[in-house]
Amino acid sequence: MITKNLQLKTLIGNTPIIKLEKDEFNLYIKLEQYNLSGSVKDRAVNHILQKGILENKINSDTVIIESSSGNFAYSAALHCKYLGIKFIAVVDSNINTIMYEKLKSLCYDVIKITEKDETGGYLLNRIKMVKSLISQNENYFWTNQYANVNNYLAYSELTNEIIESVKDVDYIFVAVSTTGTIKGVSTIVKAINKNIKIIAVDIRGSMIFSTEKYSRNIPGIGASKESDFLELGDIDDFIILDEKEIIEGCQSLLAKGFFLGGSSGACYQAVIKYNELYPEKLGSKNIVFISPDGGGVYVNNIYK
Repeated sequence: MITKNLQLKTLIGNTPIIKLEKDEFNLYIKLEQYNLSGSVKDRAVNHILQKGILENKINSDTVIIESSSGNFAYSAALHCKYLGIKFIAVVDSNINTIMYEKLKSLCYDVIKITEKDETGGYLLNRIKMVKSLISQNENYFWTNQYANVNNYLAYSELTNEIIESVKDVDYIFVAVSTTGTIKGVSTIVKAINKNIKIIAVDIRGSMIFSTEKYSRNIPGIGASKESDFLELGDIDDFIILDEKEIIEGCQSLLAKGFFLGGSSGACYQAVIKYNELYPEKLGSKNIVFISPDGGGVYVNNIYK
């Protein structure tokens, strides 16, 4: 099984990084849609499963389970299908129709949570469902992307790819949900160069940096609870956008020929807004933002 997982790893990473035309500053985009399943989540899924197999927590009889807004579940479903083990995805009503249909084709089971939690989101109720199921089934393994340290440890290679591709990078903008990506990137970056600034990008209604309860409809960004990974010392600043701003960011990228997901549009718009708020900070700096996925599964909400 470990050999098969390593085979999949050869299809993950070394994604392209492209410079966008922007007169005010040097802006680069790291395109994670070119990973195995089309998102940055492949890095975490592969690493978590690898550790689970090596630690004898996963075998041919194991059922993998995870709560996800889409990308992590899709990556895990592809991995598990290739490894020959079962996967259960716990999703919610915000999931894109296309992603939902893809998961139903790949997963042993897909459980959709339709009742919102006390924050106005679905995450807490998704996690409750996962915990209930693993308490009843000894052979279930929860990848737990929200608290498993192997989530953020998986992003060391992503960080090194950025550092090697963009010399003298000054700022890295990262959208947050589980905060695994930004924790992993920050950990490596700050060890290499503490002067590189890490800016978190969140959505209004998320509980990561705010206590404001507000309905969220764009999957893949924000969370209904505080992060188990992130400490304020890991980042240098954060910016919160509303859904309209995120859609504007996606449309702006589309006009440049980039058909990308909600978190990508959020990061792009965050760079623009951050420059408007603090023009003295960005100036002619070298800025990278991570694009977690492509726009294909967002045609029914962001691009409709």
